[in-house]
Formats: sequence, C-alpha cells, structure tokens
Amino acid sequence: MKHAEVLMRLRAFMIVLIVFVSAGPVPAQGDPLASWNEGPVKKSLTDFVSRVTTVGGPEFVPLAERIAVFDNDGTLWAEQPIYFQLQFAFDRITALAPKHPEWKDTQPFKALIEEDKKAFLAGGEKALLEVMAVSHSGMTTEEFDATVKEWIATAKHPRFGRRYNEMVYQPMLELLAYLRANGFKPFIVSGGGVEFMRAWVEPVYGIPPEQVVGSVGKEKFELRDGRPVLVKLPAVDFVDDGQGKPVGIQKFIGRRPILAFGNSDGDHQMLQWTAAGSGARFMGLVHHTDAEREWAYDRASHIGKLDKALDEATAKEWSVVDMRRDWTRVFPFDK
Repeated sequence: MKHAEVLMRLRAFMIVLIVFVSAGPVPAQGDPLASWNEGPVKKSLTDFVSRVTTVGGPEFVPLAERIAVFDNDGTLWAEQPIYFQLQFAFDRITALAPKHPEWKDTQPFKALIEEDKKAFLAGGEKALLEVMAVSHSGMTTEEFDATVKEWIATAKHPRFGRRYNEMVYQPMLELLAYLRANGFKPFIVSGGGVEFMRAWVEPVYGIPPEQVVGSVGKEKFELRDGRPVLVKLPAVDFVDDGQGKPVGIQKFIGRRPILAFGNSDGDHQMLQWTAAGSGARFMGLVHHTDAEREWAYDRASHIGKLDKALDEATAKEWSVVDMRRDWTRVFPFDK
C-alpha cells in the first residue's frame, strides 16, 4: 500500500472517530449512573447530556464548550464534622509540635496540642489564619505535595474510620465518568487550597491538576543548593469561594461552564454564572438529607450552609439532589 493511500485511510478513520465522539450519548454497559435512583434529578441529567451531545439537534454543544464545574467539599467528598483540609492543618500542627516547644504556652497552638476545641474556637478567624499559615507554608511545593499525600494515605475520618480520599460520593464519581464519556471536560472549582487538592484528586476523580481551580497561596521562586524551587508563603493570593468562583472560572478556565454542581451558598454565584449563559444549562445542588448514611444539614449548618442557593434553586427549578431519596449508595464502601 502506498504511503499516500495509508495517510488517506488514516485521515478518514480520524474523521469517523471525531464524528463518533461528538455524536450523542456514548452507549455504556449497564447503567452508567447505577447509584442514582430513577427520578426527576437523574432524568434531568441524562436528558441534558442527550440534548447537548446530539449532532444536528437545536441544543448541540461542541466538544470544546462542554465545560462542567464541580465544587469539592460537600459536593464530591464529605465535609463534616469539619472541612478535611482544616483537619489536615490541625494534624500538621500536632506533628510539628515537638519542634516547637514554645507552642505549649502559645495560643492557638496550645489549644490544638491539648485538643481543647472550645479554646481554639474562642480565637476566631485570627486563630484559624495562624494555623493555616503555619501548616501550609515554609516548605516547597514539592514538600507540601508529599506531606498531603502522606496524610491522605494514613489519616482516618473520626466517624467512619476510612481514609479521607475514600469519603467521596459514589454517585458523583459515576457522574464524572458519564460526563467524560460524553465529551465533557470536568473541572473542580473549590474554596479549598489548590495545592492541597492537586496532591490527590487525579487518581480519585480522574481530574488532572491543570483542571483544578482553588484558593491560592502566595509562592516565591528560590534557588536551593543550585536547584530551582517554589516556596509556599504565609499569605493568600486568591480566595476561590462565593463571588470568587466565577472570577476563578474566568481567570483559569476562560469558558463559561454549561453544567455546574455545588452544595452550599459558597457555590451560589458559580451556579448563577453558569445559568446566565445562552443555550442549554444544568445547575445542580447536593442537598445533605441523610443523617443515617452521611449527615443532614442545610440552612443552620456551620459547615456547608445551604440557604440562599436552595431558595433560588427552588424558584428557578434547578436540580436539587435529595441525598436520602436520590442516591442508592453514598460512599464507594457502602453496601
């Protein structure tokens, strides 16, 4: 076979492949959303995906524009009894305490070492910022990445006794895979620290580091023993929460998403930003209603408060996942 003929056949094959990828929902063995009960939420998801992936349909969306954004805490993994990154910070203080004997008499570190939650909370935002600064700075980005990975591999959730990267929601893992199979590009857009998430999310969610948007601390370039490194500084550069989420999407993604999922008022503006675009849109909220398998909380919660976003979702008929009703299982380890 001549070289030119080989190239022509290869080109024809690639055209067929591109058309196939763009041409509607990809058939799957069994139910790709097996952990979702049949109901309005599941139907709205599959109908939306069908509409935006059907070539020639009135709501077809090209591959490059199939951007989906997901909050992390409370949307892709659990967030109770405290945000998991905050627990990481607390554990770091305990691990570093032997090198800092002065902390025994210095708040807020004294409270953490003595496990005095009441005394720590009395320090308010100032105490929290001090702990986050100490636990997340003074090391290179590589050292921080290794520290987070070690914590993820060893730390256990106080209620379930599972590693924190097992505290992810099985239905959302299925949704991420389903969207990817249909040409979507999913991003995490979270108030959590971007370096903290990038250390572990790819093997868990299949989302690479460059598709993670989060809060960013300041860093500086240094040469250490002739080797270039980035050093984490005790200062905040960008907070990716609330009104910061649409800013982060524009700054780091550059396209308005057509699908957004959150679980709290911290995600409200991200959902509004997604809804304001033209064409087909999907806005979803995870409503924590299952105290037996997970937790039940919303308007009065100190973690993941869901109030104004829930009102707007109800008024504008966004999809609200009732965890107890809509999910057959919550975590991958559930029977």
